Amino acid sequence: MEELKYDGKFIQVKELTIDNHVWEKVYLPDSLVVIPITDKNEMIFIVEKRPHEVPNQRLKMVTGHIDPGETPIGCAGRELQEEAGYKANKMEELMVQHSNGTVNSNFYYFLATDLEESKLPNPDGEETILEVLKIDIEKVKEMLSTGELLWTLSTLGLFKIFDMLDKGKI
Repeated sequence: MEELKYDGKFIQVKELTIDNHVWEKVYLPDSLVVIPITDKNEMIFIVEKRPHEVPNQRLKMVTGHIDPGETPIGCAGRELQEEAGYKANKMEELMVQHSNGTVNSNFYYFLATDLEESKLPNPDGEETILEVLKIDIEKVKEMLSTGELLWTLSTLGLFKIFDMLDKGKI
């Protein structure tokens, strides 16, 4: 039986003993990334203030945690409006990354197209979003190659998008 060791706002840590070995298990809320593409083949990124990280701001895609009772696609639409100020008239789930074992979570990837400006208030405060950037897709590829855009769980979705673009599916 798992024993709860830490229960925070976003992270839960439990221990499980099997054959006298203690296994730590981390539980994260279901989360997502939204990859918005404009009709000019640009991807929308945000520069976000992160006072608890070093450096204290980062270039990132629209991301978020799925609230209890919220659908992944509903969360994707909400986060896009809160963080980037856009509504997607077409939202497509690309894939889901299930993680089970030491780290436990579900991470959803969405493609947002047919965009229109539509801002919802950001519950983290409007000052957390420092800038909304539209970056040409070829420039995004270059930024990944040079390390200007860091490789994270979120950026895995970019490779799916690049493949879809190459095959004419977008």
